[in-house]
Amino acid sequence: LDKTGDNKPKKIIETLQDVDKKRAYQLAEQIDPYNQTSISLYGTQAQSKLMNFSASILDHVKSNNIGEIGEIITELMKKLDQVNPDDLQVEKRNIFSRMFGKVSRSVNEILTKYQKTGAQIDRITVRLEHCKNTLIKDNAMLEQMYDKNKEYFQALNIYIAAGEIKLEELHTKLIPELKRKAEQSGDQMAYQEVNDLIQFADRLEKRLHDLKLSRQITIQSAPQIRMIQNTNQTLMEKIQTSITT
Repeated sequence: LDKTGDNKPKKIIETLQDVDKKRAYQLAEQIDPYNQTSISLYGTQAQSKLMNFSASILDHVKSNNIGEIGEIITELMKKLDQVNPDDLQVEKRNIFSRMFGKVSRSVNEILTKYQKTGAQIDRITVRLEHCKNTLIKDNAMLEQMYDKNKEYFQALNIYIAAGEIKLEELHTKLIPELKRKAEQSGDQMAYQEVNDLIQFADRLEKRLHDLKLSRQITIQSAPQIRMIQNTNQTLMEKIQTSITT
């Protein structure tokens, strides 16, 4: 809170760790306000990498095999439904049927059926084990993607912080000083230099707006990646429960 009790949003530079603050100040010094074309490229490298990264996340979601896993588990449940342990309890059968040799299925026939069903279940569980291993690898890759997304977030923060430092310098120091000199000298070319700096500051402010939009993508991507990981983890647990059953 400031003296009036109002909340003041922290500047980006204040949220950075010391090593990133140092990089931001160094980057701010490299921004040349007399090079109008350079500002159009400011931060574009990080934006380009982020764009490719976002596309890879989208491709990953599209190729997700959750539907296939669900179908395999459903197939397993159907096979399990065919197994009735009561069939093995001979004493529960109708004693008169056994006396007159009208028993429809012998214990051996039941066991044969179970062996056949068991073999089918075994094949399904092998497929589920494969799916589980794929999900484990998938989550490991997603963890790497999460870390990479965090790197892009931090990189964009440095670019934004550096730009804000330079923008403040332009508005509070460079432009006022040059304007004073122009007024004192009356040199029309000096006035043009002031206008050039004002134009540069406007362009820099627009670039910072674009970079903040890109940073928002990283903020949104983090929970999306975690959501996919949690879904995978839930599936892994369901697969393990199904196999154990």
